[in-house]
Amino acid sequence: MRGMRGMRGMRRARDTPGARAESGTRAASGGRPTSEGGAKRRRPSLRLPRLSALRLPRSRRGRRLAVQGLMALCVLALLPATWMRLGADARVGTTADAPAREVAMVFGAGLWKGRPTPYLAHRLDAAAELYRTGKVKVVLVTGDNSRVEYDEPDAMRTYLTERGVPDDRIVSDYAGFDSWDSCVRAKRIFGVDRAVLVSQGFHIHRATTLCRTAGIDAYGVAVDEPRDATWYYGGTRELAASGKAALDALFRPDPRFLGPQEAGVTEALASATP
Repeated sequence: MRGMRGMRGMRRARDTPGARAESGTRAASGGRPTSEGGAKRRRPSLRLPRLSALRLPRSRRGRRLAVQGLMALCVLALLPATWMRLGADARVGTTADAPAREVAMVFGAGLWKGRPTPYLAHRLDAAAELYRTGKVKVVLVTGDNSRVEYDEPDAMRTYLTERGVPDDRIVSDYAGFDSWDSCVRAKRIFGVDRAVLVSQGFHIHRATTLCRTAGIDAYGVAVDEPRDATWYYGGTRELAASGKAALDALFRPDPRFLGPQEAGVTEALASATP
């Protein structure tokens, strides 16, 4: 009997309002202890800001203005490339069309395991053809040698000598970090006044325009390439590069590295004279 009364007492204790409230609090907290005052600690939630700025205009007039703004941006992006293509188009052709010049100028286009990439190799093949046919006497190779382990001009020289161009007819510019630098250095450092430029079709108009701006009477040879992924990438990249080139042609900055004048081209031409 005493045990039965004890069990009834425990049930009555559980049924009191205070016990029910405490039980409800524990149940709501999943059996975990709560903070002072019975309030559950809540973790701060991370909410990303709403991208309301990207919402399209709802009105017809707003949508029309948005389309007009997008078209204006496209025109501005295409304007430098269009200007360079139209301005240099009459001075761009093939190796067969190229006029006789003393110097051919080949722009770097990257190395793969120390050897010219296929695109650079095609440029060098065209330059070797110009030399074999007697249209040029000297080849100026201009590229990047900003790191000890990366030497575009020497790799280009090796490739040309393997294809019959004498070593003393090749001149190296080790600071041709971009097209503008190459053109300015060809004029101011190596004393080139007239040259045949060799590059791919998507680049040759820009190179010809920049070299003419730098003071070189330039004719561009456009090397044919298959329309592969690299070609389309180069064409797309040319849009951004044309914008920079337009600024270079307008402000005419000094190259990243200028340095003293070099007699490499003069000496190579002297050795080519019978």
